[in-house]
Amino acid sequence: MVQVVVVTLANLVALGGAWLVARIARRPPSAGPRRLRHTLESLGPTFMKLGQVLSTRPDLVSPAYEAELSKLQDAAPPVPWTDIEALVTRALGGPPHTRFAEFSREPLATASIGQVHAARLEDGTDVVVKVRRPAVVSEIALDLVVMRRAARAATWVRAARRFDPVGLAAEFGATITAELDYVSEGRNAERLAGEFAGDDRVTFPTIIWDRTADGVLTETRIVGAKIDDTGAIGRAGLDRAVVARDFAVAYLTMVFVHRFFHADPHPGNVFVAPDGVIGFVDFGMVGSVDEQTGRGLVTMLTALVAADPRALATALTDLGVATTALDRVGLESDLDQLLRRYRDVALQDLQLTAVVADLMAVVRHRDLHLPSRIALLLKTVVMCEGVAARLDPGFRLIPLLVPYAAQLNDAPPDPETPEVD
Repeated sequence: MVQVVVVTLANLVALGGAWLVARIARRPPSAGPRRLRHTLESLGPTFMKLGQVLSTRPDLVSPAYEAELSKLQDAAPPVPWTDIEALVTRALGGPPHTRFAEFSREPLATASIGQVHAARLEDGTDVVVKVRRPAVVSEIALDLVVMRRAARAATWVRAARRFDPVGLAAEFGATITAELDYVSEGRNAERLAGEFAGDDRVTFPTIIWDRTADGVLTETRIVGAKIDDTGAIGRAGLDRAVVARDFAVAYLTMVFVHRFFHADPHPGNVFVAPDGVIGFVDFGMVGSVDEQTGRGLVTMLTALVAADPRALATALTDLGVATTALDRVGLESDLDQLLRRYRDVALQDLQLTAVVADLMAVVRHRDLHLPSRIALLLKTVVMCEGVAARLDPGFRLIPLLVPYAAQLNDAPPDPETPEVD
């Protein structure tokens, strides 16, 4: 299992012993989900991010590991004020008290890569300032070098080789490097805000570019209750079912209309204002849907709805999950058993989260490997349904998703859209 690979890498980095590879090859360690999470936490921000990324890969980790790794939501000790002051001064050309009318010394939130502080501009605009942790760039760069070497060493382990640890390390390196780039994150926020211009149901922060530089990102503050705070949403007099639907529609619009989406919709990144407007923050992780992926998703969804195992196997193959050694007959048999569970379930009652979980169990059983862009998209959409269902337990995403997905058949390709940032 991939958790063996991760613990192998973690142990290699922590202990620095090449001899450990041979030992693990003879007797793979037994590590439960909680132990793995604690191991990653002890190794610092790079490995905390690795755990978070793995929590978005249901094709690689079982639900128990996925749930435990999802707890790695960027909790980190606060950076001392003197360091924050020095970082802001260096990035913006002056100390916080000269660049802002007010700047809170106490952080609003701390994370493995950055820390967020409340501040105010001279014109009274409330903003938040995201400051990258000191030395985190060099620390992550060094960790990635060690991780790549450990990944190459892990290929000595037969069980690890099938998960392509070298490829996974490269994908992870690209992901975490992108999250270090706050200027790029600001551009992601602006792109999404522009695409939703005129939609009064959602809002995005405005980037304050003259207070933004390498390592410091300033944006207008999004206020409201976290989207999973059902008590606050109820006290505001909002219809939770309407909020759930508006949130889901916003995500489906990102994915299937604009084909560029916020890829980390955990409740800490989504807020509901007293008037019901939904605000998004934190755009370090985004994804995109190219033409081939879009059409493949439509084919997969159509096959699921039609309960057609052969078409579903073809869709998975077209999406790039299969290898040359694929047992097509065995895969179709597994998919047929999966689909039998849902043949008598009405479309409006079909829970996407359950279907995807069963589908990923087949993917893991057959040693298939989702391209990172597909895994990120599936995880994001499943998270979207989960967040909406907390507000409205009867919420189902598939009835909303079907007409949106159909639009991809007619959508022209967008040469400006990247793969996954």
